[in-house]
Amino acid sequence: MTNTAANEQCDMTVKLSNATLGQLPESILRPTYDRSALTPGIVHIGLGNFHRAHQAWYLHRLFQQRLNMDWAIVGAGVRPYDEQMRLKLKAQDYLTTLIELDPEGTSAEVCGSMIDYVPIAEGNGPLIERMTDPAIRIVALTVTEGGYYIDPVTKGFDASHPDIQHDAENPATPKTAFGAMVAALRRRRDGGIGPFTGQSCDNLQGNGNILRQTVVSLARLSDPELADWIDTNCSFPNSMVDSIVPATGSGELALARSFGIDDTVPVTHELFRQWVMEDDFCAGRPDWDKAGATFSDNVHGYEAQKIRILNAGHQIFVNVAELLHIETIAESMANEKVRAMFHKVEMEEIVPHVVPVPGMTPEQYVDLIDRRFANPRIVDTTRRVAFDGSSRHPGFIIPTIRDGLNTGTPIGGLALVEAAWARMCAGTREDGSEIEPNDPYWDQLTEKANAAKADPRTWIEMRNIYGDLAEQQRFANAFAYWLNLIYAEGMEAALDAYLKIGTST
Repeated sequence: MTNTAANEQCDMTVKLSNATLGQLPESILRPTYDRSALTPGIVHIGLGNFHRAHQAWYLHRLFQQRLNMDWAIVGAGVRPYDEQMRLKLKAQDYLTTLIELDPEGTSAEVCGSMIDYVPIAEGNGPLIERMTDPAIRIVALTVTEGGYYIDPVTKGFDASHPDIQHDAENPATPKTAFGAMVAALRRRRDGGIGPFTGQSCDNLQGNGNILRQTVVSLARLSDPELADWIDTNCSFPNSMVDSIVPATGSGELALARSFGIDDTVPVTHELFRQWVMEDDFCAGRPDWDKAGATFSDNVHGYEAQKIRILNAGHQIFVNVAELLHIETIAESMANEKVRAMFHKVEMEEIVPHVVPVPGMTPEQYVDLIDRRFANPRIVDTTRRVAFDGSSRHPGFIIPTIRDGLNTGTPIGGLALVEAAWARMCAGTREDGSEIEPNDPYWDQLTEKANAAKADPRTWIEMRNIYGDLAEQQRFANAFAYWLNLIYAEGMEAALDAYLKIGTST
């Protein structure tokens, strides 16, 4: 595009705000409700793209039906970098452009369910004050799988973390979101306001149970009586969330402009959403089921299917793709060998451990995930999906390895997945290009990965990730075989060898 054309395009865009909603092109869906009539009911901590494309959208759809207008979202964060997002959203009245990437075409909708964003401050005073407001009945979070201070070996609460120790010693001026929740709940108890529901929206099996563990355990470090009050009175429903939502970059900004919208933080997403949750809300809830969400007593079944097949499915091939310098998920699925590996591991090694849920067998779910991953309009990078492998592999892959070892089902493909991750963490692709740090513990992982080139067992002896798997000879031998083959002959040779096996072992 020439500079002149680009300038003309910018001139045709409408700066997103309440005042300009009526100026948007007719094809753009927008709030039909009076946003000034909305009142808050939810504080959501962690205003990333996923929340804005998923939970915020369900609430927006309720508002479009003139339902639950007293449940609007107040955004929040606890890190200094969250302030930049707050300012961007404030400048456009907390509106977000959602762009749906259907293989048949694209469409755009402006979501208006967020009405405020708490200022970021050291000690989290404004956040604590907002969560103390009686109008707030749910505090929800999307803080990533690795953000709940879980001990990687025991899966219990990690009370040794410096942030947790700070919050225990300084409960009135906490660093963490959980410390802020505890401080607000102390004020609510003391003021007779009552509890709120803590709602995790992260990809963790039993995410509500984990949130309860973190909040109650942290409270117990400074105020055991408060911990008991929280455990007795607050609710923490388990839930499963699902939609593929890429990060926002220059391409997404340009796509929003192509719709005539000047939005500094637009979000793209696939043509699929799912939200299943327990109906356990101590202070009430919106009627999310009227917008397509599902209330169920079997959240574990849904989340197990999703985490074992979809989340693990990503990890099956993203490190393989990174080594082969394949940049996106859709491009990975367009690679015949990568896609074949994905199917073989899923069907032979993961599906045997997943039970059906109403309306969906594990085999059908694999086919659904295959189509979603292959959507060429979703520009989701292998780098983004591979990020934080030190949390994702223990959460998504290793439980199935243990199931396979316990039941005698194949685990060879999953051992190859782990070998590809170890090779990726060495920090270079097979074409010699450098892989930039992509894990909170990148330096430690790179050190272990380079040592594993000579002694593969070095990698799987990381007990914080693998527990005792290094002592399980079937897995240890398979892992060493694949890692040695990758180094000796390359990733494609390892794929060829795996795909020739009739039934992996």
